[in-house]
Amino acid sequence: MTPVLASLRKYQRIFRVSLIERFAYRGDFFLSTFLRFLPMLTTILLWTAVFHGAAQLDGTELYDTRIAGFRYPQMIAYLLMTHISRMFSSMPGLAAGIARDVRDGSLKKYLVQPLDLIGYLLSYRVAHKVAYITTSAVPYAVLFALFHRFFDHLPDGPTFLGYLGSLGIAFGIGFLFEVCVGMIAFWLLEVSSLLYVIMTFNYFVSGHMFPIDLLGEPWATILKLLPMQYTAYFPAAVFVGKVRGVELAWGLAAGVAWIVALLLLARLLYRLGLRRYSAYGG
Repeated sequence: MTPVLASLRKYQRIFRVSLIERFAYRGDFFLSTFLRFLPMLTTILLWTAVFHGAAQLDGTELYDTRIAGFRYPQMIAYLLMTHISRMFSSMPGLAAGIARDVRDGSLKKYLVQPLDLIGYLLSYRVAHKVAYITTSAVPYAVLFALFHRFFDHLPDGPTFLGYLGSLGIAFGIGFLFEVCVGMIAFWLLEVSSLLYVIMTFNYFVSGHMFPIDLLGEPWATILKLLPMQYTAYFPAAVFVGKVRGVELAWGLAAGVAWIVALLLLARLLYRLGLRRYSAYGG
């Protein structure tokens, strides 16, 4: 057996064991999914009120009112689709877990065993996503069935394939971004407050709360050049028809480039961090 094949089988086993472990908590996945629906419904009610007010000011019908180029149905569909984007890109506890391993010395298990830190975490997170998406598929299907009237535009075949690709990019960027953030623990002893600030900022600029277009120029263009847009805005914008054709192709290419850049950065930070690591903690 070649070393490459042996390594792949090793991480395949890690994925299988992690998947079995995560499915043991499928009740928790169901509960967390329903709890996420509450702020989602609140956001929809808020934007419905905003569009009602804009329609009265403009003297137009609700469904014809536009804000930053988004019609009312598009805005609601966008807000719903950002939750699908975040389903793939969010990595709860990943950066904090890396920081904890560095601080308490648990990181040494990756140094004395034939395990790569990033490879192990990737296998574990893929298993987590498979378990979460599988168990939350039915609740989300019910939710989208209830709000189906807002999806008056469905992507064509090539655009839908691009949308699926954007979800893969969302996972890759979300994973590697959190890995890079967690590596900060090699240089700072306590990073919990910093992690909170970074994640809150990321949540805002990723387009999860509202489309980036609402910020106007030059901020919208600047934020679209950053990798965070791929964790929420870009996939949702593709699905609702705001990004298509050549723009979609360039966006996917840029997303792949960001994945490569973040992977190289994560490897560099890990290598530099190990030079400071004492095996007793950070």
